[in-house]
Amino acid sequence: MKSPWLVALLFCLALNVSAQSNDSLIAVLKKEIAQKEVYVQHKLDVIATLRQSLAHVSRLTLPEQFELYNALYHQYKVFINDSAFKYATRLIETAGKLKDKSRLGYARVKLSFILNSSGMFKETFDSLNVVEPRYLDDTTKANYYWLVGKAYSDLNIYNKGNLYDAYYTNLSQRYFDSALLWCPAKSYLHYYVTAVKNGQVHNYQKVIDTIEELFRTQTLTHPRQAVNYYDLAAAYRGVNDPEKNLRCLLMSALCDVRAATKETAATYTLARLLYDRGDVANAYVFIRQALDDAEFYGARQRMVEIGSILPMVASAALNQSESQRRLWLGYGVGLSVLFAVLGLFAYVSLRQLRKLKAAELTIKEANNTLQETNRQLTEANKIKEEYIGYSFSVNSEYLEKMESLKRSVDQKLTHKKYDDIKFIVNNINARRDREELYHSFDKVFLKLFPDFVKTFNSYFHKEDQFVTKEGQLLNTELRIFALIRMGITDTEDIARIMDYSVNTIYAYKTKVRNKSILPNEEFDRKIMEIQPIA
Repeated sequence: MKSPWLVALLFCLALNVSAQSNDSLIAVLKKEIAQKEVYVQHKLDVIATLRQSLAHVSRLTLPEQFELYNALYHQYKVFINDSAFKYATRLIETAGKLKDKSRLGYARVKLSFILNSSGMFKETFDSLNVVEPRYLDDTTKANYYWLVGKAYSDLNIYNKGNLYDAYYTNLSQRYFDSALLWCPAKSYLHYYVTAVKNGQVHNYQKVIDTIEELFRTQTLTHPRQAVNYYDLAAAYRGVNDPEKNLRCLLMSALCDVRAATKETAATYTLARLLYDRGDVANAYVFIRQALDDAEFYGARQRMVEIGSILPMVASAALNQSESQRRLWLGYGVGLSVLFAVLGLFAYVSLRQLRKLKAAELTIKEANNTLQETNRQLTEANKIKEEYIGYSFSVNSEYLEKMESLKRSVDQKLTHKKYDDIKFIVNNINARRDREELYHSFDKVFLKLFPDFVKTFNSYFHKEDQFVTKEGQLLNTELRIFALIRMGITDTEDIARIMDYSVNTIYAYKTKVRNKSILPNEEFDRKIMEIQPIA
């Protein structure tokens, strides 16, 4: 085991950093995200070993069953919401069979944590209210009071401050104080509750001092490091230390990836911070990771939260791609001037200029598609529900591809390898990029409107309903009316997006409306009434 003093030294070195070292840590985090499946598989292997015992659970005594369900609960706790909920309920059932009020209270505290993580505040308090603290051991009792305080704090954050802000804060502080009474001094929980309690009332320096002492005196697991780095980041934000704020968010996200933690706010908060700082490319990488984690865990509330800024980040990423394209074209113009000067190579220069113009036309066509996508995103952001946006999920790899293409062409031009440039240009596939763009739109749209296809088909007889092909999210008809639901009702706009003529779009719309069991006006109204994710 590492010496606490060694851990403390590493912690201090980690925080005394420059912006350059933060850039290095961003690179490390992106590398870890690229191999996140290794950590997930390790987690799944541990779970698989535990689940093998379930096949013979009837042979176990009730206390042994309780311990098995408890172990599975802790593996799923911040990994998969539904599974954690299932094993928490089994803990309650087993404790009931044992008629053990201490175990029953322990199990209800575990269930309450999952309910609170899901944003189900009423159910959380209903569950906590039936716990009888007098039957709990000291550690569980401390966790119980901490969780009640956290639930009130989370509810206050969810309400974004209102007339009850002071009331909820006061309740949280009282329950945190009660939790501290049952935490042994210098224990992990005592440090953690102390930091959370002071963070709620903006006593940021106390939070920093508490967590620094925790890192000096204890060796923490990755999950515990993650939550404490996250709280420390908030404290440094509170004392206006942006570099340490960023550093701690990066460390928190890194620990979450290595622990295969999916119920996390670190990558989402990190993406927002980088977006505000103008680092659009990395913000897009991390907001995609945050969305993947939320989908994996089953955090619907966090998916909506992420969906509210994803269009802005994606739009900025597209704009950045356009700037890089213009830079690449600038190189082409400079090269054209050079060819004009070198009369000795006039014939060769003329051929290469034609190739460059062909490449420019291809890139311009691809850019027009991206610009149209950006316009659609801007228009869709005006829909009444703030979290609904029109977003085409453009891979960050496309940005790297464009940069690589620029470097490659620059190098080939420098060495006059014109045939190589022709090969590079001929490999540009605008059609494939367009299909990827449609698929990205379909995916984001169905995240926001998961019941769209089912509801849409309910307006038709069974034999007229629309069925997508294997691997296809939306077909042409569904995509046209998906655009209409997003607020893009102008037929010419739809025609440009779908790369069809206006007459073709009219034909599709008329054909679909005529098949519907509803009158045309009611059909259009029903389409607009299809509700987004709750």
